[in-house]
Amino acid sequence: MRVFPVSDKASDIIKALANFAYSSGVKTRLESECSKLIIKDDRINGVELKTGEKIKADKVIVATGGYSYRATGSTGDGYGFAKSAGHSIVELKPSLVGINLKRKDISALSGLALKNVELKVYDTNGKPASSGFGEMLFTHTGISGPLVLTASARINRKNIDGASISIDLKPSLDAKTLDNRIISDFKKYNNKIVLNSFDDLLPKALIPYVIGNANIDAYKRVNSVTKEERSRLVGALKDFRFEIESLGDINTAIITSGGVSTKEIDPKTMESKIVKGLYFVGEVLDVDALTGGFNLQIAFSTGYLAGNAQ
Repeated sequence: MRVFPVSDKASDIIKALANFAYSSGVKTRLESECSKLIIKDDRINGVELKTGEKIKADKVIVATGGYSYRATGSTGDGYGFAKSAGHSIVELKPSLVGINLKRKDISALSGLALKNVELKVYDTNGKPASSGFGEMLFTHTGISGPLVLTASARINRKNIDGASISIDLKPSLDAKTLDNRIISDFKKYNNKIVLNSFDDLLPKALIPYVIGNANIDAYKRVNSVTKEERSRLVGALKDFRFEIESLGDINTAIITSGGVSTKEIDPKTMESKIVKGLYFVGEVLDVDALTGGFNLQIAFSTGYLAGNAQ
């Protein structure tokens, strides 16, 4: 179950949380950037601001977020605080992010959205690493959208050198049914060239790419297309493949994968097992999930545990 505000505005969630905090007596200090933790005898003693001011505290919760979307203020400072306290940091990776492709001529497809397609990712060894059905879109450097964001979360810790993606443009049709559909369209457009005979089956911008992947002369008359060439067309439609160049930059990612090792955190309270009174919550931890509100739930749940710890 998902719950949304009536206004559909995320800002209203922020306001609700802020109002609850204020009504509970929480004091907020703006432009008071923390420079380091104050730790004495393996126990937190407070924080020091960049101005040099020291604030004493017997409990400190690090809720600084990850490293993605740095323009929002999430600059990765929390990882430095964790390291200074003796914590291990699992390598940071972008997650829920677009995928860049090696084929550069696809920039002409930028903005093209595809619905009801199947996306598969194959790892370096050609083995399936991710599979999903739904929506995606092309960007000027590759692909993005719900299917792609999910795939990025499943492969961001794998070696993607030599990895590829495959798009089944017609997942609801098996090869034989799709071949019959092509035959039907070719009969309809009997006197046209191949390039102008796929308007009923594909978005116009995509047609030259599919024909090219099938290695067929785009200007050949459809009434002279052979059975073997049709088979290649079916293959191109069911396995529209590209080599992966890289994941998108971490600053364009929705979340950061990696962070403070959970092995060093008490899961019941989110307290550090190294420094007494020090807590880590949310995205600064090595905990992340797929889209659907799960990452917000991680932030809320870990924050709740730390906030109520005795």
